[in-house]
Amino acid sequence: MTVAIVGAAECDLGSTGLSILGLQTQAITRALADAGLSLADVDGIATTSVARFSATSLAEHLGIQPAWTDSTFAGGSAYEMFVARAAQAIEAGQCHTVVISYASNQRSAKSRSLGGVYEAHTPEAQFEQPYGPLYPASYYAMAAGQYLHKYGASREDLAEVAVAAREQALLNPRAFRYDAGPLTVDDVLGAKPLSTPLTVADCCLVTDGGGAIVLTSLERARDLPKPPVLVLGYGESTTNASMTAVDDLTVTGAVASGAAAFARAGLTPADVDVAQLYDSFTITVLLSLEALGFCAPGEAGDLVRSRGLPLNTSGGGLSYCHPGQFGVLLLVEAVRQLRGECGDRQVADAEVALAHGTGGILSTHATVLLGVDR
Repeated sequence: MTVAIVGAAECDLGSTGLSILGLQTQAITRALADAGLSLADVDGIATTSVARFSATSLAEHLGIQPAWTDSTFAGGSAYEMFVARAAQAIEAGQCHTVVISYASNQRSAKSRSLGGVYEAHTPEAQFEQPYGPLYPASYYAMAAGQYLHKYGASREDLAEVAVAAREQALLNPRAFRYDAGPLTVDDVLGAKPLSTPLTVADCCLVTDGGGAIVLTSLERARDLPKPPVLVLGYGESTTNASMTAVDDLTVTGAVASGAAAFARAGLTPADVDVAQLYDSFTITVLLSLEALGFCAPGEAGDLVRSRGLPLNTSGGGLSYCHPGQFGVLLLVEAVRQLRGECGDRQVADAEVALAHGTGGILSTHATVLLGVDR
């Protein structure tokens, strides 16, 4: 591969009181500063959830006229998809420097909806909404229920994912749960029930926040201040809009996206030093670990319990932040780990990182492999 990530940053997190464009501007200018670049260098933008024409609105707000844009809406996996499209555009000479960004003020604006848009605009809703599901919690709960039944797994296996995420958040001063103290399996099991078998502690946070990364050619990246992080491989898969179309909720599109990414990179799961997996719910992590080949089906709970794979080292969506779509922040943390910038949570000698995004109700899946420049 001949494309690298050269800048990465978050915007303010938590409950900020800022607008979406204000948070986007923070993330982008901080990522560009991290890269040693400026807005004048940017000729490509990829973003979503700003407006009807997200990339256009953001470009106008920033005062630039990009040669290339992408605003594909695929939920939390869109930002890993953007890495693939940006790398292809840079390699094809369509543009030279791309910013991928996302931000939301959902906590301070109290704007999160658990189903209104879904009910109004998706045809399958007429078959599902009479049962009163919470969107998306009840859908992930169905996947969790099938997983527990199929593999004889336990609620403790799910809870361990949240416990591991909190351990990492306690090492990350920017994490929303940094001062919350340790979480135990009993805490997760005893939390308020949300949708059987999930409790609120199995679910991601609701926060403001976001982030941005900057990509350019590897040749140019080697002249910039920070060590380049190479884009080694990528893959994606889109599987379903509704749960009614899925034969087996325990098998996700991460199987295909991961296989494509590993094949493109010439790597295997054994080569990965640190993984950043979308953790909208605890079940999302277990399903992704298995689909990506880190362990056999039904064994993800044991893998998490053993802490055998450095995982979601920022604290993840469960304890760090979750601004509605978390995919770009998976990439920010992966870049920082490969640069050795993570302080107490740093994974020693990390050379290969995996970031995997999941969007919708296990609907879209995208995997990116990143590596140090040797």
